[in-house]
Amino acid sequence: MKDPLREEIIGYLLTNQEKFYRLAFSYVHNPDAALDVVQNAIVKALEHYNSIRNIKYIKTWFYRVLVNECLTALQKGKRECAYEPEDLQRIQDQPVEENHQAMEIYEQVQKLPEEMKTVVILRFYEDFSLAEIAEVTGAKLSTVKYRLYAGLKNIKATFEEGLA
Repeated sequence: MKDPLREEIIGYLLTNQEKFYRLAFSYVHNPDAALDVVQNAIVKALEHYNSIRNIKYIKTWFYRVLVNECLTALQKGKRECAYEPEDLQRIQDQPVEENHQAMEIYEQVQKLPEEMKTVVILRFYEDFSLAEIAEVTGAKLSTVKYRLYAGLKNIKATFEEGLA
């Protein structure tokens, strides 16, 4: 007999693999390591899918698992290596100047402390609401707002220093 909750989770995981990979890559900067992180997160999610209390929270529940796997991979020093900008998928419809600027911003996001980086990536690269980010990170909404605005302020200051 099929478990409807498990089937729904599997469907969600299959539908959103590219998003999961993109997030993992933004942490580990290595294509193979990103695939490993996503695979580990999916395995953990499938092993513990009964812990989800409400199916409508599947997105934030899984992203919490994925972000934790990303942080674990970084803490263990697994496959840490510098990324090459050409590994990142470029936005094809934008002029080269905009691609260059987007790349510079992305590089500054990567230099943020992990907690700020997680909030900025989930908000601007994965289009999460602040409430969803709070749920994924396990932080209070006010803490998420602080981390977001502090991270953006940090990035802005870096660019202003470059202009001076």
